Amino acid sequence: MIRRLIARLLPGKAGHGEPRIYGPADHPIRRDEISHGALQVTRRLQEAGFKAFIVGGAVRDLLLGIEPKDFDIATDAEPERVKPLFRRAFLIGRRFRLVHVHAGAETLEVATFRAAQTRDDATDEHGRLLSDNVYGTQAEDAVRRDFTINALYFDPATEEVWDFVGGVADIRARRLKLIGAPVTRLREDPVRMLRAVRLAAKLGVAIDPKTAAPIPRLAELIQNVPPARLFEEMQKLLLSGHATETLKSLRAHGLHHGLLPLLDVILEQPLGTRFIELALASTDERVRADRPVSPAFLFACLLWHEVLATWNAANAKGDKPIPALYAAMDVVLERQAKQLAIPRRFEATIKEIWSLQPRFLQRSGQRPFRLLEHPRYRAGWDFLELRCRSGELEGELANVAEWWDRFAAAGHDEREAMLRPDEGPKKRRRSRGRGRNRQDGEAAAPADSGPTPE
Repeated sequence: MIRRLIARLLPGKAGHGEPRIYGPADHPIRRDEISHGALQVTRRLQEAGFKAFIVGGAVRDLLLGIEPKDFDIATDAEPERVKPLFRRAFLIGRRFRLVHVHAGAETLEVATFRAAQTRDDATDEHGRLLSDNVYGTQAEDAVRRDFTINALYFDPATEEVWDFVGGVADIRARRLKLIGAPVTRLREDPVRMLRAVRLAAKLGVAIDPKTAAPIPRLAELIQNVPPARLFEEMQKLLLSGHATETLKSLRAHGLHHGLLPLLDVILEQPLGTRFIELALASTDERVRADRPVSPAFLFACLLWHEVLATWNAANAKGDKPIPALYAAMDVVLERQAKQLAIPRRFEATIKEIWSLQPRFLQRSGQRPFRLLEHPRYRAGWDFLELRCRSGELEGELANVAEWWDRFAAAGHDEREAMLRPDEGPKKRRRSRGRGRNRQDGEAAAPADSGPTPE
């Protein structure tokens, strides 16, 4: 009690293993900023005799004046004791066992305080954690988290912020710092390197020099991360609303190698750089405006110039254009799958966007009308428009996206007038086979006899 009283009077002063407790007068977070579901869950846990706090990103964001997207809860109750307290609660996970509690439209993630792993089989040969289910105290839980600003606990009942690792001071200094020895913590989970870059760009904070120093030499450990988890982190990174700055920071810290194969080659091409910058800027703008974004569209943009280079190489060898395009798609996506496990639902959309591009160059006959009815028309047109703006399509084709924009908005008669002369290859007319049903001995019509009468 004396230590807690001192901590309240002098925030930042606490004994070893004790939290620095910031009362309502020492921070801006208020109970009414917490979601109704999170308040319900923490209250129910506390009424049952357990500790319960809002933890992690929500506390960090509120301290920075950012509206949280979700609220996670930490407690000293083990998952098997949490589940019976709620009507709609489900145990999930193996590496990290926790409870999902459904409160109205919200899904709250409730995690039990963890302690650091000490078993010899808890890590692989590179130091990466393989499991994380050793329960511990709140102080141990704070120390095992990744960054100091993510290790803060807010008690809605008292409106106190509990800080075991100096996270409040780092938030005030706008500093992102790993808890513990940086090399060890990055080896435990190499994804923390990506997360550091993403959070720094998203929050507008600087990565602490001691945290940043080992990243370039440990960057290759990213290759040991399971592809599905790496894709999930890359998706968060690219859809953070700050993808442009994040990509630059990835390169600055040596983290781009192996994430998107051949991204260096793409970015070194003038057209590729412009195309990707436009795609990322457009995505950032949509995210910040709270408009829907498509991960499939963004990955289609990032990989397009590698598909284009592979396709052009096949065309130069005399391969048929459309089969060569599909072959190029498969080659690039197969190469990408070794590092990022792009879900098949995204892969199908990516291929559709790419495969529509040659069809946009066909502006004669009934083909434009059919293309307007394609379910991926709008995504394909957005992609085409980026190609035009980046300078990839030149000459007469530089304004093809504008032509399609006008064509889509025009009436039927105006569309008919806009159609171009047949730009596609002439189809060979099939022989009518006039001699196919001749009786034995019947002579064939001479070749110059003209059309057969009706």
